[in-house]
Amino acid sequence: MSDKNGHAGHPTREQRVQNGLAARHAAPLASLADLAESSRDPIALLESQARTRIPQLVPVRYGRMAESAFAFYRGSALVMADDLSRTPSSGLYTRLCGDAHASNFGLFATPERRTAFDVDDFDETYPGPFDWDVRRLVASLEIAGRDNGFTVKERRRITKSCAAEYRETMCRQAELGNLAVWYSRIDPTVELSEVMDRPDEKMVKRTRKALAKASRRNHLQALDKLTTLVDGRRRIVSDPPLIVPLEEVFADLDADAIYDELCHRIRSYRATLQWDRRLLLEEFELVQAARKVVGVGSVGTRVWILLLRGADDDDPLFIQAKEAQRSVLSFYLDGPTYENEGERVVNGQRLMQSASDIFLGWQQGPGADGVQRDFYMRQLRDGKGSAVIEEMVPEGMKLYGRLCARVLAFGHARGGDRVALAAYLGSSEEFDDALASFAVAYADRNERDLQALREAVDQGRVKVRTGL
Repeated sequence: MSDKNGHAGHPTREQRVQNGLAARHAAPLASLADLAESSRDPIALLESQARTRIPQLVPVRYGRMAESAFAFYRGSALVMADDLSRTPSSGLYTRLCGDAHASNFGLFATPERRTAFDVDDFDETYPGPFDWDVRRLVASLEIAGRDNGFTVKERRRITKSCAAEYRETMCRQAELGNLAVWYSRIDPTVELSEVMDRPDEKMVKRTRKALAKASRRNHLQALDKLTTLVDGRRRIVSDPPLIVPLEEVFADLDADAIYDELCHRIRSYRATLQWDRRLLLEEFELVQAARKVVGVGSVGTRVWILLLRGADDDDPLFIQAKEAQRSVLSFYLDGPTYENEGERVVNGQRLMQSASDIFLGWQQGPGADGVQRDFYMRQLRDGKGSAVIEEMVPEGMKLYGRLCARVLAFGHARGGDRVALAAYLGSSEEFDDALASFAVAYADRNERDLQALREAVDQGRVKVRTGL
């Protein structure tokens, strides 16, 4: 169709609804419960990622993954992407988080210094079927619930409630205008009031503690924890292998030359920021850098923390530069290629999050080994906080799962056709039941994969380093 000036127009709401219904005909809601059989070797898939990671840190990754079923799941986004590629799917594309498990949601400070709750990890972001993200989230709750000792009925209520919240939120977003969808967000101080009103004192205390902890997680707190005074100068504390200053990582190279190159890289990164934020960053000078180990699935990728100094030593800025490799989803989905994987991460985050860090940007360049690598960069700590999934009670996990599902639906509504998605999901509980059943099947497979990892350790196929 065309408008009066001959320009191509947008599909009508009715056409978008028909697209959603056609997708449901091709992939009925009940089919989302299915998990295709697979003979893939989960350890081989994990080993394929190890080839591009820091060899000394790969055992740390395996050690963390072997701790529990939920820990294994957190580190196995590639394994699940392989499984989902063989499983019935909606075919309705949106921008995916790519790794939407329950620990990848959290609190952070917005540019207006308000606390927000949203998805907070986008290493694997990529366009793909919306249900891939929802399945990863719902399955993570089933797996975490098993680790926490919840009953079958308790877990079913949690996972079904999560899927229902996603479906209901998407249907509400489909009725909103474009700007209203863009500004949809969760205010934790309001949304978590339901938790505060409940008689479970432990849940109330944990919620208050999480909000208070997030508000304290800032650059001054990071300064106290990560640095010490040496001859009157701030230096990053060495704690190998978790934190290793740049001078120790490249002890056999000219540190001054490396810092000169790092300053050049910071200037390149600064050019990717909004103009006013470039001016702000120019007010800081680089003091020191260190390599840091983060997360579970990310262990072994190159992550640097940069300590910068502002007006004085009590005016610090910590920037985290995290290596961005190819999204695991891109190996299984037809989609775009990127000249810079860091830019992919940043663009996905800006689209899906209600508000993003003012210093979120990207950079590309050769390392000391001459290998070209991509990075995305943001503040290390800015009011960030996350829930301790392993300590949740059933009712708390149910409420938390609903919050995660809601913000995930907000992000999907911005990045895809919310009207078609709502038409596909419908108003019945069929989607909720299908996702809850899928979660059970996938949790069973995840337990077998964890056992395979532990057997690989026992057989000497992979090495682990624990207690870190």
